[in-house]
Amino acid sequence: MIDDVSGRSYRAQRWAARVALAAAGLALLVPLGYGGLDGVLMLVGGAVGLVVTAVAVWWTVSLRGPLRWVAALVALAVPACVVALFAATVFWALPLSLALWGLAVWCGRYALRGTGSYRVKERRCPPPKRPFLIMNPRSGGGKVVRYGLVERAERLGARVVVLDPERPQDVTALAEAAVADGADLLGAAGGDGTQALVAAVAAGHGIPFLVISAGTRNHFALDLGLDRDDPAACLDALTDGVELRVDLGFAGDLPFVNNASFGAYAAIVQSPSYRDDKLGTSLELLPDLLAGRQGPRLTARAGAVTLDAPQAVLVSNNPYRTGDPFGVGRRDRLDTGVLGVLGIRVERAAEAAALLLDPAPAALTVHTAAEVVVESDRPEVEVGLDGEALVLPSPVRCRIAPGALSVRVPRKRPGLARREPRLDWRRLRKLAATVGRTAAPRRRP
Repeated sequence: MIDDVSGRSYRAQRWAARVALAAAGLALLVPLGYGGLDGVLMLVGGAVGLVVTAVAVWWTVSLRGPLRWVAALVALAVPACVVALFAATVFWALPLSLALWGLAVWCGRYALRGTGSYRVKERRCPPPKRPFLIMNPRSGGGKVVRYGLVERAERLGARVVVLDPERPQDVTALAEAAVADGADLLGAAGGDGTQALVAAVAAGHGIPFLVISAGTRNHFALDLGLDRDDPAACLDALTDGVELRVDLGFAGDLPFVNNASFGAYAAIVQSPSYRDDKLGTSLELLPDLLAGRQGPRLTARAGAVTLDAPQAVLVSNNPYRTGDPFGVGRRDRLDTGVLGVLGIRVERAAEAAALLLDPAPAALTVHTAAEVVVESDRPEVEVGLDGEALVLPSPVRCRIAPGALSVRVPRKRPGLARREPRLDWRRLRKLAATVGRTAAPRRRP
């Protein structure tokens, strides 16, 4: 019976691969068939518009004065003109082509679903007896108060300390004191920077850590499958939870749950005006940073790979997705035991355009390593650590502690989404071309 179900599932995947390839082909042919030569010219015009837009964006962030504003106008006007021209030329063929592309993507992912999928192992465990939670009332625009997190946590038996917005407090010291007082679980409601500090204390003492998604972005909570729109649901882990083993990153002696950034972004967030005017501050500083007239010259070494004078380096706790536009900024796993490395060096407008058009642009370095060393030509280097602006002595050694952190999460996680496979058209063609069940995956007994 199991083999029969497996065979039917494989046949469905094979036919889904065939439908995906057919839909993708029709998505290209429909505009061409409807518009003839005009359709061909429209496709070429769309590609040219994409290149012009990429170049205009590069000039917008790298130039000053009137040329910047002309480039910004071009970056906005060209895509709008291309879309309007498509709509006026191909009429109903455009929405039909987009619908066929959507069908191709859905069927392609269904066909590849289950090949190489992975789920973090969950361990059932008894509820904590003396949980201790630190909450930042200013994070996420006041989510702690808005969702009544303090009252709900205390009803569930947790001891809660609310940080004083007017008086800076040492989060690490608070967590250490709680452990010394007998806490068997540490948790934090706040941004990823606060989460990392408390997580490091929990990992150091071998007790579980609870993530409460009360920050602004909370990428760590997102990759754990937690619902960022309902931080109160994270507290369900106190009574009905499971534990996951995940990795923890370090930049020097400082922990991070998401990433450590070096270069242009790290320099921008150091500016006192950044929090009040992010766009204006970025536009003011980027021309000099990208041209190398301001900021340190960096060198990053990740295993056998050396990045010389990159404009930006992102070292992440497990690698981010890079080949899936629907999953940018997400990590498929948090337990691979390696750091992700993204480095970028763009000097010309053509290289900026290649970032959009070339599947493997020379300006972008994607790598993984257990250790990354970032050096500066200055005694200190600016770092953005989980969004917090810091200055560390050079060189900065980034490392990963595999399986160092036990995270307690609700057993039922509303935000836990199935990991969608990356579309691989070569694998789809191979799958669609198979006959019978000769290529069906074997099942281990």
